[in-house]
Amino acid sequence: MLNGRVSGGLVRIGLFVVLFTVLSILLAGVLASAGISLEGRQRLLATVIALLAAVVVGAALLHWLDDRPAGALGFPLHAAVGRELGLGTVIGVAGLTIAAVVMLALGKLGYGPDDGSAGTWVAVVAGDFALFLIAAASEEAMFRGYPFQVLAQRFGPAVATVVTSIAFAFAHGQNPNVTAFGLVNIFLAGVLLAVAYLKTLSLWFATGVHVGWNWAMASLFDLPVSGIPWFDTPLYEPVVGSPDWLTGGAFGPEAGLVGTIGFGVALLAVLRLRSVRVAESTIALRPLALSDATRADAVDAGGRTAMSDDGTVERSRGEGGRTDG
Repeated sequence: MLNGRVSGGLVRIGLFVVLFTVLSILLAGVLASAGISLEGRQRLLATVIALLAAVVVGAALLHWLDDRPAGALGFPLHAAVGRELGLGTVIGVAGLTIAAVVMLALGKLGYGPDDGSAGTWVAVVAGDFALFLIAAASEEAMFRGYPFQVLAQRFGPAVATVVTSIAFAFAHGQNPNVTAFGLVNIFLAGVLLAVAYLKTLSLWFATGVHVGWNWAMASLFDLPVSGIPWFDTPLYEPVVGSPDWLTGGAFGPEAGLVGTIGFGVALLAVLRLRSVRVAESTIALRPLALSDATRADAVDAGGRTAMSDDGTVERSRGEGGRTDG
């Protein structure tokens, strides 16, 4: 039984990796043949390619191998999209804001004037949000998408969380100014985002947490994002103090204790807020990572939802023995 679980899970993940790589190369080739480079600011197109490849391949494998609809991957087009993405973004922004407030309170972060106007500030901040949204959705589709969900189904959420968080940290290992502390915190970020997905079975929500953190760091507080200093917010320029183990130095808050605190606060919010739960419409899609605990968190105005063994959604009885629905 165990050998079957291992081989089945690893084969499906291996198939995803192969198809993802092939489709990414094909899409990049199409752009190259059109004379479009993936260098400089146009590297964003590489992120778009990765997002498309991860979603298309993940959805295809869910359909072919698991008899699930495309929405089971985590990006369903349902009424809860706005709530999931918005709530996730608020939690991500709050976590990073806590990190910045700690730096400000300790006198380790200050700001001086910079060029720009209110109009350019709004344009830059809004544009950055769009860029970070695409990048976050891409990374979530790769690291909390089909491979993660197969691991969670076959070996449990703890194994899936640890394995993909290690991979997430490894993927940032070549970033500029990376440190050992930074990689530990990136691993913690992977745990946060994995829990965000597992609590909601929504890549919209995980993407919101991800984009909220990065956008607040780069745009609102004008700090480096995982060592990448490409973003520059008008009107003010940060002055970051030392020691680096506290503030993160050139890598940004993610390489310091303040980043650990921020991730911890965001993780606590994901775990404790009652509004962070799986949507009833998501349960109906039968995601691979669906568990009894996740079903129990699906609460709507009429009571708790449940799922029978054949995958159909049922309602629990409300007050007075009434069956909802």
